[in-house]
Amino acid sequence: MGVRMKQQTIGSLVLLAALYWALTAPVKADYSDRPEVLAFIAELTSSDGFEESELLHAFEQATYKQTIIDAISRPAERVMTWASYQDIFLTKTRVDQGKAFEQQYRDSFDRAEAKWGVDRWVILAILGVETSYGRNKGRYRVIDALSTLAFDYPPRSGFFRKELRELFLLAREQQKPVAALLGSYAGAMGYGQFIPSSYRAYAVDFNGDAFIDIWNEPVDAVASIANYLAVHGWQKNEPILAPMTASAALPDDFFNQQLKPFLSLSELTNVGVALDEPLQQWPALKAVPLYYEGKAGAETWLGFQNFYAITRYNHSRLYAMAVFQLSEQLKAAAL
Repeated sequence: MGVRMKQQTIGSLVLLAALYWALTAPVKADYSDRPEVLAFIAELTSSDGFEESELLHAFEQATYKQTIIDAISRPAERVMTWASYQDIFLTKTRVDQGKAFEQQYRDSFDRAEAKWGVDRWVILAILGVETSYGRNKGRYRVIDALSTLAFDYPPRSGFFRKELRELFLLAREQQKPVAALLGSYAGAMGYGQFIPSSYRAYAVDFNGDAFIDIWNEPVDAVASIANYLAVHGWQKNEPILAPMTASAALPDDFFNQQLKPFLSLSELTNVGVALDEPLQQWPALKAVPLYYEGKAGAETWLGFQNFYAITRYNHSRLYAMAVFQLSEQLKAAAL
């Protein structure tokens, strides 16, 4: 083989090797050089007084995560029935851990219940459902989660860009490096899994140190959940859910029309819904008829304003039912 042919062969091999490397090497997801990110940076420097260099550095560190796209595309609340969903949260371990948590922070629950009127067992159940009482606060860097969703998830990019802005504001207020904050695949953080806008709007200091910390401070987390539910319409001493029975078959479209209660109990009795005695004292109380596919078949329930308040935390009737039933189990375990 001549020298020239050898050189051509070697050159071809080098080119093939380079092409193979380019196709198989991990993609470096540097968000800092994307036009839409640069436009976002310009907005934040103008509206919120951030330094461009600070934001560029943050986006140089941000990494695209396909696992985040996969997770948000198939959340459990959308793909599971109540029969299987309940097995995730209604466990003896979660009840035992919750009982111990309530005992440890009983004073905080006492004070939160007195100040906001929210049932302690519901607060505790949310902590249990969200993070197993702080044991699983999330493993994703929030900057990765929100950058991925803001710039690579078109169905909700507008929402997540707003949350990304809130994240930078929160990190500045808390004096924390934005790349160090960890949370869920959707950017929720801390014991109660607050997204950045909720953290800034509803989280409160409850241990008296003049610093709001729901990442590491359970007392602040208890109070912040109570405050969140109170702001979203929690009604002290009113029911959350009640089993529903009817004297005659009701059409399928009678159920699951929405999450917000819209029919008074008197209207429901007029169409044959039977009310337990405790509910008969509230004829004007509004409810929403709900249908669940349970382990023993069809379940029908009435959801009240406090059910709706829980769905403001997570817009899912499965989630609200899990919180409700876990709260009932926790209450029973404490007796």
